[in-house]
Amino acid sequence: MGIRDVPPGPDPLLRTLAEFRFELRCFLYFSETAAQKAGLQPQQHQLLLQVAGAPEGTILTIAYVAERLGLKHNSAVELADRSEREGLLARTVDAADKRRAILRLTRKGKLLLGRLAGDHARELNELGPRLAKTLKNISRYSHKSAQMEPQ
Repeated sequence: MGIRDVPPGPDPLLRTLAEFRFELRCFLYFSETAAQKAGLQPQQHQLLLQVAGAPEGTILTIAYVAERLGLKHNSAVELADRSEREGLLARTVDAADKRRAILRLTRKGKLLLGRLAGDHARELNELGPRLAKTLKNISRYSHKSAQMEPQ
């Protein structure tokens, strides 16, 4: 099927994917703005969230947060350094491996994160139904699309 053979009008799957991406971007914009209003850089908020929200038993190292944030190790170190200088995060030497530091939230970091968590939960309660509907449509359209493709 060449370009000229494509049916006219927007593809329902692409339109739905675009809508999903728009909804995600709206949430990310909300999150970034909320972090800045609280006095944090958006990446600091994400760092604090990953430290606070790690599964129990997780060793909270720079390597862990770098992976979770999609950052290079040195970028995660800089982010942790800045957060530590601002009193949001503390580091202690790992007793089992003196080469690595263990990260933990300070009282200030917990308080800021707690305020932001409430705001984010309220925003997601509003956004959730729209995202769920869009995901359902993506699933429906992607199954139809897969069934129509020649084998």
